[in-house]
Amino acid sequence: MVAGALADALLTTTWQPEEMEAAVRSVAAVPEAWARRLVRTVLSAYPRNPADRPRELRRFLTARRAYIRHRLVTPTHAVRMRWNAPPINDLAELAAFLELDGDALDWYADRREINRHARDERLRHYRYAWLPHRLIEAPKPLLRDLQRRLLDDVLATAPVHEHAHGFVPGRGTHTFARVHAGRDVLVSMDLRAFFSSITAARIYGLFRGIGYPEPVAHALTALTTTRTPAHVLRAAPDPHLAALLRRPHLPQGAPTSPALANLCAYRLDRRLTGLADRFGLTYARYADDLAFSGTLTHAQVERLVALTTSIAAEEGFRVHPHKTRFRTQAQRQSVTGLVVNDRPAVPREEYDRLRAILHNAATHGLAEANRDGHADFAAHLTGRVAWMSHHHPSRAAKLQDLLVRALSAP
Repeated sequence: MVAGALADALLTTTWQPEEMEAAVRSVAAVPEAWARRLVRTVLSAYPRNPADRPRELRRFLTARRAYIRHRLVTPTHAVRMRWNAPPINDLAELAAFLELDGDALDWYADRREINRHARDERLRHYRYAWLPHRLIEAPKPLLRDLQRRLLDDVLATAPVHEHAHGFVPGRGTHTFARVHAGRDVLVSMDLRAFFSSITAARIYGLFRGIGYPEPVAHALTALTTTRTPAHVLRAAPDPHLAALLRRPHLPQGAPTSPALANLCAYRLDRRLTGLADRFGLTYARYADDLAFSGTLTHAQVERLVALTTSIAAEEGFRVHPHKTRFRTQAQRQSVTGLVVNDRPAVPREEYDRLRAILHNAATHGLAEANRDGHADFAAHLTGRVAWMSHHHPSRAAKLQDLLVRALSAP
């Protein structure tokens, strides 16, 4: 309490020694010399006013004691913003930025963990669906809209590593595959539980690094992370995943999670790029997929995998031990569903399967061909044709002709 009162008093000043000494003596029954020594100590550690770090200043002052008279408090404010992110000085400004009132901000940030403990589905902010080895935590519409606002206006200002291809405007599976096309050797690895491995503490550090004051960074972290309810964890396929989901983490399914994950993986990408340079290789990452390509011996592959596993662990990630692949030109080399032995292309069997579906749709109609029950089968077919036609003119012409016939069929 003493340290907090002193920190709050100091933060009300313009950070000039005389004014700081007066502020200290106004709240603490201390001699003038003691106040002077305290101010000198603070200024040596903080030459500039740490207005965005009140909690840090309070911790710094914790060891110094005094008798409190009354407290002076000043609002926090952003000191230095990076990457042209919008300045948000305090929680009131954050609420206004998100077009919420204070109570609504507190509700969506779930500070009292109502979402985590609620038995009533209506009180939860997320919907949950288990897939074989992962949990989809999809925010409900109102929280999703808030997260999209943060994605577009805050996270989009921060740069991602040049070798990250997943969920980055202008990049994607084809750009990821293209950098590995036509190489002698392809080594691919998978990061285990990629999103849930990223803790709320890392997200808080990221928002602080952008420049937001502590209270704002805490609220932004709460809006973009979650803790999985206990009743959902009972269906977890393994104890390790359940342990990750039990603590605050990035939810897979939130619109902000891919961008936040890319930013948190920046150091990983930088270190693995350096490692690839040491081996004379090319490195790229698509979400949780890591890939290295170039010329390697078997011994070098083992060394590369061991070093990558070690670096990933140091950066808070785990390489899945059963999903590491080593392929030469004599074998099928593929990343993100694309064969890259020559140029990125969908495997021939998938192309043939789509041609058969389009031919069936053109002959018997869309309803008859929609055997998997797609809600909008025409849009699904259009998307699949675009995917398989990418940078493949001969396939594009054949598939487009079949698509036109399928869409015009009675």
